[in-house]
Amino acid sequence: MARLLPRFMMEFCPTVSSQGLTARSIQGYPLSVAPMMDRTDRHFRYFLRQITRYTLLYTEMVTSAAILHGDRDHLLGFSALEKPLVLQVGGDCPAELAECARIAADWGYDAINLNVGCPSDRVQEGNFGACLMRQPERVADCVAAMGQASPLPISVKHRIGVDDCDRYEDMAHFVRIVSQAGCQQFTVHARKAWLQGLSPKENRDIPPLRYDAVHQLKQEFPHLWIEINGGIQTLEQAQEQLQWVDAVMIGRAAYDQPYRLVQADQAFFGDGRSQPSRHDIAVAMLPYIDAWVSRGLKLNKITRHMLHLFAGQPGSRVWKQILTEQSCLPGSGVEVVQTALERVPLPTVVQIE
Repeated sequence: MARLLPRFMMEFCPTVSSQGLTARSIQGYPLSVAPMMDRTDRHFRYFLRQITRYTLLYTEMVTSAAILHGDRDHLLGFSALEKPLVLQVGGDCPAELAECARIAADWGYDAINLNVGCPSDRVQEGNFGACLMRQPERVADCVAAMGQASPLPISVKHRIGVDDCDRYEDMAHFVRIVSQAGCQQFTVHARKAWLQGLSPKENRDIPPLRYDAVHQLKQEFPHLWIEINGGIQTLEQAQEQLQWVDAVMIGRAAYDQPYRLVQADQAFFGDGRSQPSRHDIAVAMLPYIDAWVSRGLKLNKITRHMLHLFAGQPGSRVWKQILTEQSCLPGSGVEVVQTALERVPLPTVVQIE
């Protein structure tokens, strides 16, 4: 009898069959986790799926040049269990982005998102990211080309402004032009970006949050799906924002305190199933870890995303210490995670932050 592969082994196939999300259905996700460089890779996304089944997930930003000329298995591969999943791309060439949209559909992604918010120097040198907010017509051309090339829903993630181009009217003009090209979903980081003088990290913290500008955008464009991002730490804060916008995107808090999302399925998607404990989540990762390590992946490529699973709980320090020190050793495997887990006390009840 042929050996049946575990469901997570479907990720090793280059394409994943999917009916895909329609433009309407992608707008049914009131909660998402932001695309984050060096964080939201396939292993973190799989880990997060053990915590929340329905929260919309994004890849790291992948440049159009990398998609067209790089190792697609490495850049685009994912497990079917990570879905619903959006591919975020960076670029400014309509033809290249159109081809990326076709590729995203072929690979089974549910939607594609254009990055118009990243402020890094490298991104600016490529003329994409936040600097494109000054070129709404260019972004509109990109969106139109992507929409013509692929059936996937197209969305744009942007800031409320860049440098001195930070009036509400500037942002509204940008959204108006881009929406006329076919984009119906905008994710707005409620901080402006300073392209000169601040690092990407500083741009996440120093410019003040202006939630009111995003709320006003939804009032002016009620027919568009407006999602707010920036500084939102808890599910309670996310629910409060839904009074004014359609959806909320959580960023660093989802990485630094991932177990906070354990209530997301019930609170935002009406799923009343029991919530896993932190120990349950760690145990659920073991077959996935074993499969990848057996294929030659270093253990720490996965366990680095699990360090904060027990954040704020007894045993968190020793959990992180064992994973950090032993996951990088030659030949390390699931036994490292099992050893670390044995050092963490079992809760008497499921603990929710």
